[in-house]
Amino acid sequence: MLCVSIYILADTFFISIALGPNGLTALNLSIVAFTLVHGFGLMIGIGGATKYAIQKNKNENTNTIFTHSLIAGMLIALLFVAIGIFFTTPLAKALGADFTILPLASVYIRTILCFAPVFVLNNILIAFIRNDNNPKLAMAGMITASFSNIVLDYLFIFPLSMGMFGAALATGLAFTLSITVLSTHFWTKNNKFSLHKCGIKIKEMTHMFSLGSSALVNELAFAVSLITFNLVILKIAGNIGVAAFGIVANIALIVICIFTGVAQGIQPLISKGHGSGVNTLVNHTLKYAIITVVTIALVIYGIAFFNTAIFVYAFNSNADAALAFLATNGIQLYFVGLIFAGINFVVAAYFSAIGNAKIAVIISLLRSCVISIPLVIILGTVLKMNGIWLSFIFTELITSAISAAFLYKKLNINCFSKI
Repeated sequence: MLCVSIYILADTFFISIALGPNGLTALNLSIVAFTLVHGFGLMIGIGGATKYAIQKNKNENTNTIFTHSLIAGMLIALLFVAIGIFFTTPLAKALGADFTILPLASVYIRTILCFAPVFVLNNILIAFIRNDNNPKLAMAGMITASFSNIVLDYLFIFPLSMGMFGAALATGLAFTLSITVLSTHFWTKNNKFSLHKCGIKIKEMTHMFSLGSSALVNELAFAVSLITFNLVILKIAGNIGVAAFGIVANIALIVICIFTGVAQGIQPLISKGHGSGVNTLVNHTLKYAIITVVTIALVIYGIAFFNTAIFVYAFNSNADAALAFLATNGIQLYFVGLIFAGINFVVAAYFSAIGNAKIAVIISLLRSCVISIPLVIILGTVLKMNGIWLSFIFTELITSAISAAFLYKKLNINCFSKI
């Protein structure tokens, strides 16, 4: 997941140099399309893989789970392709693109949505392979996608002058290479899942969706938050404000991707411990995951706070003073919320991994819209751009307090004093 954040950061960096603030604004508006596709891929992949891990430990048949995951994934992916072909312009306008940004945003969204089957299949394979005791291959697939995307980004955007289309095309082709690497798992002797001829069971799919729903809602949290932030910022500071938010959000995405990686990493361990009744494994995994994300957040906040000017300069090729001021202030405030965001990611993943999708979804919904949207609107109206940054902090802080309450009720003890 760290590699995922690096290639997104590379996208942002190359586009900022080639297309300036307009390119940054278009990318920030358009990235919602990728987030939605990625979210549905995670829902099906993690949901199916969680069910697979639990049933595998009970020595039950698992091939039908993988088959249902692929069928559901391709159906949803084809729906995204149809949207990309027929509804790109209305979607770009709905996301806030004005006449100067619309051409750039439309071409990026259309290309990304047409590659939806690739993104969804990649997420499904990674989740199942990770749960099939081959996490190194899953990581190899992600690394392949990330670094090939950086190379293709540079090639398409600069020597070939393909602009926004080149950036989106690079992402699609990079994930195609990832699938090629992941497919080698089917030829290994340790592979324990495969396609299986079976009737489609709606109940099987809905249960799978429910187990992965928190992963989807986490991605929707980012998408909804991004849309809300963009629309409010457009009214407060126009396109330059959205460009500044794009810099802050994409740098913060490095940390968010690490949190997602930790959340995905604990899922097989917690599902295995829960399925086999080994509570010690579950509790220790939860403890170390929370310590890990809080430590990472604190270290990265320190690095970002003392090196803000360097980060902003890298994405401000035109040396725009207004953009630099807004982005600098944003990084120093917005990043405080990441400390609490990490806890929310881990706790939601914990409840999802033990099969309690309801609480996982509640946590994700709180941070995505129930708390976030009102705070963005209210604080943005009163405090302008400072209110935008502060709304993220308060959203994650309030949600983490509620997450802690859910966790305490579930464990009925202070897990850190008893482990």
